[in-house]
Amino acid sequence: MARDRLAVLNAMMDQGVIPVFYHPDPEVCVRVIQACANGGAKCIEFTNRGDFASQVFLDVTRHFAKADPSVIMGVGSVVDAPTAGIYIANGANFVVGPLLNPDVAKVCNRRMIPYSPGCGTASEIGQAQELGCEIVKVFPGGSVGGPEFVKAVLGPMPWTKIMPTGGVDVAEASLRPWFDAGIVACGMGSNLITKALLDAGDYAGIEARVRDTVQLIKTIRGK
Repeated sequence: MARDRLAVLNAMMDQGVIPVFYHPDPEVCVRVIQACANGGAKCIEFTNRGDFASQVFLDVTRHFAKADPSVIMGVGSVVDAPTAGIYIANGANFVVGPLLNPDVAKVCNRRMIPYSPGCGTASEIGQAQELGCEIVKVFPGGSVGGPEFVKAVLGPMPWTKIMPTGGVDVAEASLRPWFDAGIVACGMGSNLITKALLDAGDYAGIEARVRDTVQLIKTIRGK
């Protein structure tokens, strides 16, 4: 399931929103991820949380390798290199973290896997770029400074590609300021895949919500 690094990065930027999701039941994960893919978000960030999360991830990636190879599985909440290595071995095509760890960058670069570390300052973003990170995650997006932080960074560093997570909602009033500020994508968890939809097992509702969000982002971008 290894994919070209540039193809993965382009897919992340094209869809504009990266669903962030974890559930201990692989079957639930499969149904949610398929709903997201059907809705136009084929790049999925599986959150590294919970007991045996890497085994759940392996089960899910094995499923999609056969059932829908167009799904691009990534992993989030990675803070150390050994964890990154486990998930890469289990089929991760991109790695996201809440913080910047140079050792994770080295492992990902060795395997030509995109790494989006969590950054909260211009200096951290600059360090991430020195380590070969094309898309940096601003985290937590709302607390770090929101769209105004993005504008401030892009002034002196216009080559920067930013993906905020936290503080981003599906409403146009939330998304438009972020994309107008210059982000290339955003990560979205429970604001996109809501607890109410999950509890109801409403996978068609998840698909519709994802589709509407992807389309709204295209509209905001003028596509």
